Amino acid sequence: GDVIALQGKSGSGKTTLLKCIAHLNVYDGLVLYRIPNYRKKVAYVPQRSPILPGTPRDFVTKVLSLAARSGEPISSFQNITDLGAAWSLDHNLWDREWTNLSGGESQRIALAVALGLNTAEVLLLDEPTSALDPELVLLVEQSLLKDLRSENTALKAIVWITHSDEQASRVGTRFIQVSGGNCHEQSLPPV
Repeated sequence: GDVIALQGKSGSGKTTLLKCIAHLNVYDGLVLYRIPNYRKKVAYVPQRSPILPGTPRDFVTKVLSLAARSGEPISSFQNITDLGAAWSLDHNLWDREWTNLSGGESQRIALAVALGLNTAEVLLLDEPTSALDPELVLLVEQSLLKDLRSENTALKAIVWITHSDEQASRVGTRFIQVSGGNCHEQSLPPV
């Protein structure tokens, strides 16, 4: 149930750390197995969604078809879009090309997919609300924290990069400062 607020100056290694945790960066010479299973349990949401071909609906359809092949219970597109609607995402945005979405729309869609699939035990969030209006920031924060505390979710922890001391204080239960390539846990919130 922890939310680890990860903070540090730009270029201090916060994003690199998240990518290493997600096994997206090679950080040593080991050959790792079972990465697909690990990635079901650990979802990484980048600050800026990568430019993908097609639409968010195309992406979700592909992800759901891959999950269905594994024989595990899966979420539905409706569950994901309902979550997006709760974050003021118009339903027609799911059929718009990724390149035609604003930064805030892309962020909310990426979060809705990661959370709505309900397979991740750990969410790795790289400044997930940096492109959102203040009222949407609070709405998304509350929704993520509510889901973390729900009994109907796979989610067990969140690692949340933020530059905002106020946000870290609102969402964090543990606080880590990244500086000079080192991590230091803080005993109190930054504010």
